[in-house]
Amino acid sequence: MSSIPASAFLALALILFCIGLYGALTKRNTVIVLISIELMLNAVNINLVTFSKYGAAPSIDGQVFALFAMAVAAAEAAVGLAILMALYQRKKTVHVDEMDELKH
Repeated sequence: MSSIPASAFLALALILFCIGLYGALTKRNTVIVLISIELMLNAVNINLVTFSKYGAAPSIDGQVFALFAMAVAAAEAAVGLAILMALYQRKKTVHVDEMDELKH
């Protein structure tokens, strides 16, 4: 077993999730919001792997779910950046506040 307790991993995940939530709710720059969402997803992955290793019935299931979550996060980042580039070409801005309309 590892010498690091599960509570340390859970505390790290909590801190990362709170930083990501703060960034997603307060920042105006779309790139920073996407990075904050990725930070929140990584906190969830830390929780999945921690409970997979230290849970009541340790198994590999949490690690498999974490791999799927990473694949979904990579696809989300690619699609999000593609949408952001298309919006920037139209609006000439990356601020979330100014991207509230679908019309040209």
